[in-house]
Amino acid sequence: MKLVTYQPAGAGPQLGAVVDEMVINLAQASDGRLPNDMRGFLEMGEPALALAREIVGKGADANALPLGSVKVLAPIRNPSKVIAIGLNYMDHVREQGMKPPTLATMFTKYPSAIVGPGEAIRWDPALTNKVDYEAELAVVIGRRARGVSEAEAYGYIAGYTNCHDVSARDLQLEKGDQWIMGKSLDTFCPLGPYLVTKDEIADPHALGIRCLVNGEALQDSSTRELIFKIPYLIAYLSRGITLLPGDVITTGTPDGVGAFRKPPVFLKHGDVVTIEVEGLGQLTNPCVEESAA
Repeated sequence: MKLVTYQPAGAGPQLGAVVDEMVINLAQASDGRLPNDMRGFLEMGEPALALAREIVGKGADANALPLGSVKVLAPIRNPSKVIAIGLNYMDHVREQGMKPPTLATMFTKYPSAIVGPGEAIRWDPALTNKVDYEAELAVVIGRRARGVSEAEAYGYIAGYTNCHDVSARDLQLEKGDQWIMGKSLDTFCPLGPYLVTKDEIADPHALGIRCLVNGEALQDSSTRELIFKIPYLIAYLSRGITLLPGDVITTGTPDGVGAFRKPPVFLKHGDVVTIEVEGLGQLTNPCVEESAA
């Protein structure tokens, strides 16, 4: 299924499923048995997914809306946490001339950084002038996970979505090693457009992944390049951190980022960035420089 959080004209955010470019409101179609919020839906677990599949199997109903007529938001807008993995693609390691890591690098992106498709990536040029793009595959957790083994890990995944790990490289690397500041500025975590349930993705480690800036592919790789695979990451993280339904794990970016190009390429006002992971649709956001004054 392709699940979406969307906003019809004159209404608040709602939870839907996309069928033939139509959006079915799951709360309405279930006579209120399903909530109108993605996190609440995921917290209900497998019964909610089973009911949503039953609704989708019937096809779009008379109350469904054309996908193009609604505003698509980030699929999960209020996770308890966003955990990001750095330096997790072999081609990204090679472009930096580094040795492959022996331990997964972990940092956070605050939920307040999340925006959806079409929303602007914004930054104050007085704060940062080295804003970089990073295409990533994001995993959305579907069940409370603590001490999960690699063999069990897929059972705790709800699905996948595109993530743009926007990064202020000067804050991250040059001004006191401020990874959280450099990664968590408001609007620096676009997600979407869909949460594609895990049954739709046969192998998350065999997907094309691209980043296009103004239509030019600056990253073009495959999740085959992942060093630490998704089951390992879930097992590794859940050893000490309880993962909750709706939590997001971003799995790293491939080669081609702006900071390591010669000369470097950073995002600027007016740029349009599209993130594509095979099977997950396109996540497109414009870039806006704006003064905080």
